[in-house]
Amino acid sequence: MIGFDGFEINPIHARDALKIWDLCIVNADRFKRYFPKTLEQNLTPTLSERFVQKKIKQFQSKTEFLFTLKETETRKLAGLIYIKELDWGKNQGEFAYCIGYRFKGKGLMIKAIDNLSKYAFDHLGLETLQIIVHKDNISSVKVATNTNFEWQKTSINEYTPPGEQPLDMEVYELYK
Repeated sequence: MIGFDGFEINPIHARDALKIWDLCIVNADRFKRYFPKTLEQNLTPTLSERFVQKKIKQFQSKTEFLFTLKETETRKLAGLIYIKELDWGKNQGEFAYCIGYRFKGKGLMIKAIDNLSKYAFDHLGLETLQIIVHKDNISSVKVATNTNFEWQKTSINEYTPPGEQPLDMEVYELYK
């Protein structure tokens, strides 16, 4: 669907289940704080199959969009990008994304979010996109600021990671 620098972004596909399972297992420590639900739904190959089928249905019904970020040549899965919390009355959605250890720090998610923002505005009809991130998640803050999302507010007790106290989260927005 979208290609850049030897990588491509595609909608979730039935053949992605084992790759998602592998990404989640290899990066479990990395994903457990901010992606616990994705992680728990991909702990076995069978769970990943169910996860992918559910995400395909959500994509088709326009209730949530899940995209994969893969190396074009090797087909290695680098990360996942969600457009979620869709409010079609306000034409608004929220990005959530994760990337594997092997691919972090290369600016890939910045390029992916930049490309998917254009897609969301031009093809999905969204007018406002959000990234909600904890201030200590420096990599995600950089994704937001380097893709022209602007800080809007601090949302108090917005997110509670597993086994932790609620965290205040920073809300960034980008407008069409």
